[in-house]
Amino acid sequence: MSIEAYAQELKAALHQYPNFPQKGILFEDFLPIFRKPDLFQKLIDALVIHLKETFAENNIDFIVGLESRGFLFGPSLALALGVGFIPIRKPGKLPGELVTAAYTKEYGDDSMEMQKEAIPANSNVVIVDDIIATGGSASAAGSLVKQVKANILEYCFILELDFLKGKQKLDAPVFTLLSGQQEALKH
Repeated sequence: MSIEAYAQELKAALHQYPNFPQKGILFEDFLPIFRKPDLFQKLIDALVIHLKETFAENNIDFIVGLESRGFLFGPSLALALGVGFIPIRKPGKLPGELVTAAYTKEYGDDSMEMQKEAIPANSNVVIVDDIIATGGSASAAGSLVKQVKANILEYCFILELDFLKGKQKLDAPVFTLLSGQQEALKH
């Protein structure tokens, strides 16, 4: 099955919620994919096909997933590829020596952390998350990976909110599995 065929079936499983979490937002809920094991497997299969076509199998050392929805499929993707999974978390959730990166969200500032020893220098990583919107959290994740002197091969997302132009903040190639929203919800 092709990536495009997988994407079409996965896109059909999404649920849309207008005006959530606030007026003017069309929330695309990808959680229904996880309710059906066959769809969850297709999500992982589509991402594996893309990554194996794009990078040599032994070129990826780690999948790096952002809290919290990057944790839903990141570990399964890493397992399918035979590579390690590294979580990036909100402050105060990880033990040990950490690297930290701040970023700006729609309603203020926040930060993310990663264990410093989690990724050896010169490792090749793919950063995964569910949606790229403004690009703030993904950019912060990229900063963490660079702080430990690892290489970002790609940022990989399920959906993209194109109109927010978040991928312009990222400094490595970006792959989005499902076509994103082109504009904000009309009131």
